[in-house]
Amino acid sequence: MLWLMTMGRRLNGVYAAFMMVAFMMGIAGALQAPTLSLYLSREVGVQPFWVGLFYTVNAVAGIVVSLALAKRSDSRGDRRKLIMFCCLMAVGNALLFAFNRHYLTLITCGVLLASIANAAMPQLFALAREYADSSAREVVMFSSVMRAQLSLAWVIGPPLAFMLALNYGFTAMFSIAAAIFAISLALIALTLPSVARVEQPSEAEQNQLSGWKDSNVRMLFIASTLMWTCNTMYIIDMPLWISSDLGLPDSLAGILMGTAAGLEIPAMILAGYYVKRFGKRRMMVTAVAAGVLFYVGLIFFHSHTSLLILQLFNAVFIGIVAGIGMLWFQDLMPGRAGAATTLFTNSISTGVILAGIVQGALAQSFGHFSVYWVIAGISVVTLAMTCRVKDV
Repeated sequence: MLWLMTMGRRLNGVYAAFMMVAFMMGIAGALQAPTLSLYLSREVGVQPFWVGLFYTVNAVAGIVVSLALAKRSDSRGDRRKLIMFCCLMAVGNALLFAFNRHYLTLITCGVLLASIANAAMPQLFALAREYADSSAREVVMFSSVMRAQLSLAWVIGPPLAFMLALNYGFTAMFSIAAAIFAISLALIALTLPSVARVEQPSEAEQNQLSGWKDSNVRMLFIASTLMWTCNTMYIIDMPLWISSDLGLPDSLAGILMGTAAGLEIPAMILAGYYVKRFGKRRMMVTAVAAGVLFYVGLIFFHSHTSLLILQLFNAVFIGIVAGIGMLWFQDLMPGRAGAATTLFTNSISTGVILAGIVQGALAQSFGHFSVYWVIAGISVVTLAMTCRVKDV
């Protein structure tokens, strides 16, 4: 990560701390998320429908908790302390998954802990946005480079997760994730700043800034939800599909995820660099078009090599959407970084809700291959909707 620390004179310790925390939290998350469907299927022993249901319940709880925390964090309190609390819950959640194999416990206690833990990342990005604004930094590039840390984490995390799970067991993998979250908690406590709250707008201004009343925000939310529905259906189904239907090694799932994440980094940084020239809408339309090509490609190309090549389109899709999409929400909702970031994150959660239901039902009723036809169709609809959101 040292190369990221040489990007300009204005780099300082706080900037580097944000990068490091995003990377560490990303690593911990990337150890858990890619193997979750495999964990539920093989360790807990549930059918595909119950795997999908778990994702759905987890996402619903995440939306409720993150909205409540976003409202509180934007109005009062220390955002840094809130992030620390979320990290503590993440430690508890990882340990629960490490030593428990009861589905009912995981879908209740585990989901509760996870919903609080998952709020850490949007709050971290909101704190970073406030720090960038207060220190006169280039917000788009700062956010893009910070988001690139998550992609870097996902280069390492998924292959490592599958290696640990398949060779040492899920208990070891989740325990390591808990340790990394604990280290992240210490880094946040020792290195991240507490940014002073900006004076809140008047009630009239708040009404004017109310994001959901803006048709462009609503359209972007729906489009973003569908983008993440496609992505999550793929992430849930792919590890099971390549082993059960395609007869490819289990470890290939981690390699595919890591390859996509590695390719996301240059896509993300280039998007941050060129967004002022081309505009957010044009960048996002390009990203979703790449997503359409990726999902259609999955229907027709199933070899080891072709799946790796297709990850280039996946990387362009996710790399741009994850970085520019969040900033598009923030620019459409000026003065409400926490609410805008959380709205973007909740579009991801809503996508997970839909993905869990649809993927589980399709895989159990019609087989894994049907999932990819539906994903391709959704991606085409998403492309049309993205074109209708105004540029900012």
